[in-house]
Amino acid sequence: MPGWLSVLLKILAMFLVILVGWVARRRGYLNAETTRTLSRFVVDITMPALIITQMLRTVDARTLAADWYLPLLGGGVLVLGNLVGLLTAPLFARNGKRNTFIFLAMIANWVYLPLPIVQTLYGDEGVRMLLLTNVGSQLILWTLGVWALRGGRPDLSSLKNLVTNPGLIATAVGILIALIPASHNVMKLGEMLATGGAPVGELKGIAAHAGMGTLLVSAFYTAVKFAGDMTIPLSLIMTGAQLGELEVADHRPSMPLAGIITARLAIAPVLAIALGWTIGRLWAPIPEEPRVVTYIIACMPVAISCSLFTDRFGGDTSLAARGIFYSTLFSIFTVPLVLYVIQTFHL
Repeated sequence: MPGWLSVLLKILAMFLVILVGWVARRRGYLNAETTRTLSRFVVDITMPALIITQMLRTVDARTLAADWYLPLLGGGVLVLGNLVGLLTAPLFARNGKRNTFIFLAMIANWVYLPLPIVQTLYGDEGVRMLLLTNVGSQLILWTLGVWALRGGRPDLSSLKNLVTNPGLIATAVGILIALIPASHNVMKLGEMLATGGAPVGELKGIAAHAGMGTLLVSAFYTAVKFAGDMTIPLSLIMTGAQLGELEVADHRPSMPLAGIITARLAIAPVLAIALGWTIGRLWAPIPEEPRVVTYIIACMPVAISCSLFTDRFGGDTSLAARGIFYSTLFSIFTVPLVLYVIQTFHL
């Protein structure tokens, strides 16, 4: 099955789960408070758990040395989005909406939506690459992103949010633990305990030769893995619930909304692909997996959290809500199309 078709089917399945969250919010099964609590649970608990276990499963000194540039790619996608916003804002947004327009064009949903997509395409390796790009994306969000929303005024308090970000802390902790040689043996035992991936006799043999400390740490790893495995379904339900919470009663088309959708789903992906192709021609080609992961991030819709940022840092929350809703809706069609073009023309 072609990769773009697999992604299309995955996106359709994701959309159905998102729809469950949307219906749950609209029908009152999830209210505003439970939605926020669910969001915090994903951000503070399950996502860090997923990051730590993925770092343990896929990171070692060799892969870390080879993938040092992935945070640069993640940050570069947002910087490119900022440039797109700056160039297109005069065409679509008046002064009162200009800062919000630039911010929404800049901040793609770079983790929760692309996570199951890259997992479908590249398995654990793709997930590891996506999570490493998250380091650079978070750095740009809390610096250039917040500054753009505030009209170019630095906000030093946002740096505190960057340093205390659970995802970045989990990435650092996961990498440090993964670089300890004994950690991979503990992880393998934990994987077998979690999945039953070895015959009972072999598990008994491993348990007999492992110390009590190793067994306890393996059990802890298994518990962390169980928590991390909830990230994708919970994040999709959370996305649907947050979309259901947004006030998008004003469905009239507007120039800023049309510009955000165009900039986020069309111009940014095209420029990212053109830039990747140019780098490959003039300098050195980026390997396929990190290149495609970067392209997938570039063609994602506006991040769900953008409405929280506009509310906190003084943007147009109504425009953010509509930008999130409609860009997410249209991305069902644009993301498979972008991937089809990439794979057909080997970009």
